[in-house]
Amino acid sequence: MMRLFTLFLGAGLMSSISFAQELNSDRGAAIFQAQCIRCHIPIEINARLQNDWTGRSAQELFERVSQSMPAENPGSLTNQEYLDITAFLLDSVRIDLPANSTPALLASIQIDPPPLTMASGETVNWTHLGGDEHSTRYSPLNQINADNVGTLEQAWLFDIGPFGPNPETNSVTTPLMVNGTMYTTAGATRNIVALDPASGQLLWMWRPQEGERFDVAPRKGSGKGLSYYSNGAQETIFTVTPGYFLVALNARTGLPRENFGAGGFIDLKNGLRLAIDRDVIDIGISFPPLVVEDVIIVGAAHTVGSRPETASNVKGDIRGYDANTGELLWTFKSIPEAGEPGFESWITGADITGNAGAWAPLSADAELDLVYIPVEAPTGDYYGGDRHGNNLFSSSTVAVNYRTGEMQWYFQTTHHDIWDFDTPAAPIVADLPDGTPIVIQMLKQSHLFAFNRSSGEPIFPVEERNVPLTDVPGEWTSAVQPFPLLPAPYDRQGFHEEDIVDFTPEIAAMAREIVSDYRLSSLFTPPSLYQDPNDGTLGTLHLPHSTGGSNWEGAAYDPETGMVYIPTITRVHVKALQNLPEVSTIEYVLSQNAITPTVEGIPIVKPPYGRITAIDMTNGEHVWMQVNGDTPEAIKNHPLLQGVDLPPTGKDTHSTLLLTKTLLFQGEGEGGAAGLWVRDKATGEVITHIDLPGTVSGMPMTYMLNGKQYIVAALSDQNSTAKLVALRLPD
Repeated sequence: MMRLFTLFLGAGLMSSISFAQELNSDRGAAIFQAQCIRCHIPIEINARLQNDWTGRSAQELFERVSQSMPAENPGSLTNQEYLDITAFLLDSVRIDLPANSTPALLASIQIDPPPLTMASGETVNWTHLGGDEHSTRYSPLNQINADNVGTLEQAWLFDIGPFGPNPETNSVTTPLMVNGTMYTTAGATRNIVALDPASGQLLWMWRPQEGERFDVAPRKGSGKGLSYYSNGAQETIFTVTPGYFLVALNARTGLPRENFGAGGFIDLKNGLRLAIDRDVIDIGISFPPLVVEDVIIVGAAHTVGSRPETASNVKGDIRGYDANTGELLWTFKSIPEAGEPGFESWITGADITGNAGAWAPLSADAELDLVYIPVEAPTGDYYGGDRHGNNLFSSSTVAVNYRTGEMQWYFQTTHHDIWDFDTPAAPIVADLPDGTPIVIQMLKQSHLFAFNRSSGEPIFPVEERNVPLTDVPGEWTSAVQPFPLLPAPYDRQGFHEEDIVDFTPEIAAMAREIVSDYRLSSLFTPPSLYQDPNDGTLGTLHLPHSTGGSNWEGAAYDPETGMVYIPTITRVHVKALQNLPEVSTIEYVLSQNAITPTVEGIPIVKPPYGRITAIDMTNGEHVWMQVNGDTPEAIKNHPLLQGVDLPPTGKDTHSTLLLTKTLLFQGEGEGGAAGLWVRDKATGEVITHIDLPGTVSGMPMTYMLNGKQYIVAALSDQNSTAKLVALRLPD
């Protein structure tokens, strides 16, 4: 049994209580002290009432108390005494009761969630990882605008360091703010905390203690965020722990919901399709699930698959659960079984191959009853000799009915993926300014596909083009791959002679000499052997890297203009395969010598190393491109570049974006410089740079509380603990 520890720091109702003579809370307190205090303390009762009894009648509470207390002699008190104890228990959470209350009247009284304690003023929530279930990362708030953004000041700073067991220096979380409370993850074991969004004060904290389940988890750390759900009577925060438990917490108390699953928990390792020749259950996830109305959908992630132990692994099925009870509603098999649609695309390997999960965030269109699933590559990342065929539904965008799990449509963006071109980001559910409903998918290979939300038909034409075939023994490759005709790629694809760095003639000559040991590439050139017996090359130089192009940070969409803003990196990847029997039973895995070469630390590819691209989705045209930051100090001060005047190169970090009605906020992402860039949406030009005590590594979010707009982001600093910072305009 997993042990849990919950620290309750603050929650409660602000209303008062009054009773007629036949219901006396003071008498109930005395009886509680005499009969119950040896087993229960008031703060525990307070938490249990709000956690377990929200939405249930006071009559039911009276009956439970009279039938179960005192524990050693239930039913031994008088009805009046049980009424008084019930009054005391209700008083402990300060529930209003009418005068002349009796058990019959109590039956009509519901224990409701605590009301908000806000001053007057407008409140605008941030309810999902991507702002809403559409994953647009857009807010219509405009109190903070180009005229005043330069005056933003720190409202509060919350240190994530104390949430252990070891201090976390890097955080990629995105908080939620719902109805006057902020919720966020913190610490390597993925603790959950509730904060006052006006002051940063800690309200409650919950932490899992998973023991060995945490030790073997493939996806540790605080993760990317949380999910919120309300059924009108109870508010819930959902998380998936590193050990792969789906947990439902009472949003007001932080206590597990006893009426969900097994005491608030669902073991997501139960019911998986496991590997057929190994006991390792290599599965977890760092992203939160997605709640659509009353269904919660959970994805799956695995250990990085560049050198898997075997070709067989647990399959990354996507599952839907009842958000109220935890009942399993459906399972979508991303690797189909015999007789199911898509199985014919597997010439070999469907029985043994694993992965093909959805490690990236999901999105949904509740009006169409559809959830959009970005599915990753199958086992392994760079060699598919054990899984010939196109391998549906890997490396695809799949739309399924969120109530039933029935597939509505799919589009495979990489056939037989051997490049680690996982579908890495939440599909954006968008309406163009003319009302056309679309879903936008960003990809590692810097292709952008746009589909009709209902049918999956591409909005812009797509061609299946001939691509290079493999010469790796045992491998199988598709002769064609899909290319959208619009928009044009938003970062470079393939590594060619013209991509070689040429800051100076000396650097260019050194780079060409280094590159001569490798094969060059187009986008879908397959990986090659390390020290290939035919040409002696050390592998194939690729753009984009296996981390993108685009990655989990996705993009931001403006519903008013139809513009999408996409952060990317330009980083070379060496795709070189080697037989490593001491590492894997697969014939070939990524070579341990596949290290990207540099010119004495200078990247062998021309800058920019990181960029943001704005694309008009009404016509597919690029509008602007801006580098994502200044030139790294290591490049600026490099001995080979003394006296060379370089324009800003940007950094090979994935920027994190937030879009509002008037502004584009940009952090440089993990490994970038400290602070927050603020840009003009129309041009990408910098309006201001806000100095902060760390790199904006999580995706920024915004909300309005009591009529005041806030910007909040996770900060990372390798020299100190991670933090959350909140910014607002001066009073």
